Amino acid sequence: MIKNKIGKYRWTIVALLFFSTTINYMDRQVIGYLKPILSDKYGWSNSDFAMITAWFTALYAGVTVFAGAIIDKIGTKLGLALSLSFWSVMGMLNALCGGAVYQHVIVRSLFGIGEAGNFPASIKTVAEWFPKKERALATGIFNSGANVGAMIAALLVPLLAANTWFNGQVEGWRMAFLFTGAIGLIWLIFWFVLYNTPAKQKKLSEAEFAYIHSDDIPSSSDDVIKEKIPWIKLLTYRQTWSFFIGKFLTDGVWWFLLFWLPDYMKKQFNMQGEAIMLPLFTVYGVAIIGSVAGGGFPMYFINKGMETFKARMKAMLLIALLPIVLIATQYFGDVALFGNNAYIYALIVICIAAAAHQAWSANIFTTVSDLFPKKAVGSVTGIGGLAGGIGGVLMQLLAGWLTDAFKNNPQSAYLILFLVCAFAYIFAWSIMKVLVPQFKPITDL
Repeated sequence: MIKNKIGKYRWTIVALLFFSTTINYMDRQVIGYLKPILSDKYGWSNSDFAMITAWFTALYAGVTVFAGAIIDKIGTKLGLALSLSFWSVMGMLNALCGGAVYQHVIVRSLFGIGEAGNFPASIKTVAEWFPKKERALATGIFNSGANVGAMIAALLVPLLAANTWFNGQVEGWRMAFLFTGAIGLIWLIFWFVLYNTPAKQKKLSEAEFAYIHSDDIPSSSDDVIKEKIPWIKLLTYRQTWSFFIGKFLTDGVWWFLLFWLPDYMKKQFNMQGEAIMLPLFTVYGVAIIGSVAGGGFPMYFINKGMETFKARMKAMLLIALLPIVLIATQYFGDVALFGNNAYIYALIVICIAAAAHQAWSANIFTTVSDLFPKKAVGSVTGIGGLAGGIGGVLMQLLAGWLTDAFKNNPQSAYLILFLVCAFAYIFAWSIMKVLVPQFKPITDL
């Protein structure tokens, strides 16, 4: 079959997932850029801010498990729509909070509950719409929306927060929550117009439908996609624990980069507000390259005849080595040594790690659809999301505790944090390899 005659509607679906993920991370990133403003205005400590982000991460993680199972049951179309609607409303509601930390904890926790559905729904959608060999690339493309969302937030939030709105009636930080939250509701129109499952999508050709299902994993009842699979059964598989450990050890790195880079720029280089817009925009822009290139990286080995899962694990090993450069962040970020160029050198190192994380993320998500039948993908992704969230909570609390403990020497706090991040991936890959040393798909669900 000639590939260009297959059809391309599946890439329209990836575009929808890309924009939902962009909105997801733009809304998520708002609180990080507002930290200096809210901390100065209301006297928050670093631990106070860590408490807000940790509670968000905890609820996000805890509900991801349920979200994955619910999406497996009700389907991706309704599941992602409900998720995005809820988080958008909760994001806007954050604008009504005052200075009390507990108010932000409550609202950001509810916000996290809403955001929990995005990745289980997106990964399941990719599994439904793509053959295995294209899933990492498709995941890399939609996952790059995380970086685009962070880039938009880097430009938009400082500008919104720097002004008052409606003749001074609305403070800038409140407007940042309102504006970014409202954008998600527009996406819903396109989702309902353009999306359906392959079996129900009238715009999908028979050739493309056949291509999508050309390498499905056999299953005892794979045609019953919405059948509920008990979590306890999923936890009996080493493949589930491989994904769990991989997410637990590495997701916290991305949470750290999302929520604490603005604080790092302020304390390390005395940069904040509009001054950090371009540097952080650059970090997340480079991470897009990592997401897309990393998603396509295993295809280099696949095209040379290597089996898909083996190719993916080999690619992940090479990717896992890149974040080790983070051990040099504080050396290159030494202003006394490198002067005004220090922040540039430090950001180059961080860019490499951010790109590597996104490459890793695109591939680790795809190991689920490599190893499990489609009906289990949402649930297993949710279990991994829980693991990643737990790791994220621990990383947030560690960052808050260290930056308060080293209040007079924040460089030492960030040195420890960057060291933790540097070796997380190679440690995670090693455990994953021990748990699943070779390709062994689950066929008895």
